[in-house]
Amino acid sequence: MQKIAFLFPGQGAQYVGMGKMLAAEAKEAREVFDRANEILGLDLKKICFEGPVEELTKTSWCQPAIYTHSLAAMAVLKNEFPHLQFEACAGLSLGEFTALVAAGILDFEDGLKTVHQRGIFMQEACESTRGAMAAILGADPAAIENVCHETGVQIANLNGAGQIVISGDQEKMEKAAELAKERGARKVTLLKVAGAYHSNLMKPAADRLATCLGPIQMKKSAITVVANVTARPHEFELIKDRLVEQVTSTVRWEKSVRVLISLGFKHFIEAGPGEVLAGLMKRTDPAAKTVSFGKPEDLEKVRAFLTEPIAA
Repeated sequence: MQKIAFLFPGQGAQYVGMGKMLAAEAKEAREVFDRANEILGLDLKKICFEGPVEELTKTSWCQPAIYTHSLAAMAVLKNEFPHLQFEACAGLSLGEFTALVAAGILDFEDGLKTVHQRGIFMQEACESTRGAMAAILGADPAAIENVCHETGVQIANLNGAGQIVISGDQEKMEKAAELAKERGARKVTLLKVAGAYHSNLMKPAADRLATCLGPIQMKKSAITVVANVTARPHEFELIKDRLVEQVTSTVRWEKSVRVLISLGFKHFIEAGPGEVLAGLMKRTDPAAKTVSFGKPEDLEKVRAFLTEPIAA
């Protein structure tokens, strides 16, 4: 039996209709969405299922939406495959909260309230600054580090597969994008985002998140969760600190998944909207076995994944 790790997506994976068919066909998913509505006192389910897209893409809605969809997908998988076991997980940015819940470290209700507040804090930080982000493909990471140092922007994501995302003040970002092209980047794309995530412009949001996390109780777990900031398994006593740091720090996603691979994980299930993380994993390690689950029609792919590859 091979070891399985779960992966949970971050902001950007959302789409109108996410979770709708899953909730329609699976009681377990429906119960998760209903519980989220009850906890928040908001119709999160309607935003996920019907949009409009302008509302769903707002950070304050998007983060709890992806979190809820991902854990609804997990609930369906646990019901369909009661013997399914996993020993580790990781999540991209807000997905790190989802991973902590999946591992049993963070309570669902505490996690939901926190990611909702985190989304609000980050949305307000975006609105009070002039931030921007850009995706850079085919560049030497060292060259991009120098570009960031020269222009005063930051590396927001090291996603792997040759993709680096930079973040910072809009004017500085325009200069950084020009320099990145001059230094050999194959492609530089300014992203349609509300602000400069994972940069120092998010410091007010990080400070407020620290206050929000303060009273929350967490539980130790045998399941490994890899931290975005360090790309190493979380140390229980430092989880809250790492979650706060993550708001203004680089998400080291490629290193995070390479750590899981080094720990013997070769089978990965992405739970939630989209298939981005499974795609990145395949490009990071072509030998890795991956499957994504977020819609009812994905169930048979998971069934095959849990029988043929695992038994091989």
